[in-house]
Amino acid sequence: MNFFISDAWAQAAPAGQSDPLVSFLPLIFIFVVFYFLLIRPQSKKAKEHRQMVEALAKGDEVVTNGGLLGKITAVGESFIEVEIGDGMRVKVQRQAIATLMPKGTIKES
Repeated sequence: MNFFISDAWAQAAPAGQSDPLVSFLPLIFIFVVFYFLLIRPQSKKAKEHRQMVEALAKGDEVVTNGGLLGKITAVGESFIEVEIGDGMRVKVQRQAIATLMPKGTIKES
């Protein structure tokens, strides 16, 4: 039966231990890649959104996370009143504002 299947022999153990830094190097490399491709861009985007939400003012035109386009009529500490039509106002949380639109967007749509 040795003709089809060769015998498996155990290899000799290496004489010395390898450097612990070399064994952690792939793990460190993966963490660095994750940091630059996932963690850093996501935290940068969250910071920009937080700054945009803090800077909202009366008269700004915004789009909510639900897709409503409107103009801010009142700004509170936690909630913002958005006019989405003639006399139609909705209160939304500050964090629910997705995008700040350029002035005049509502007239174009």
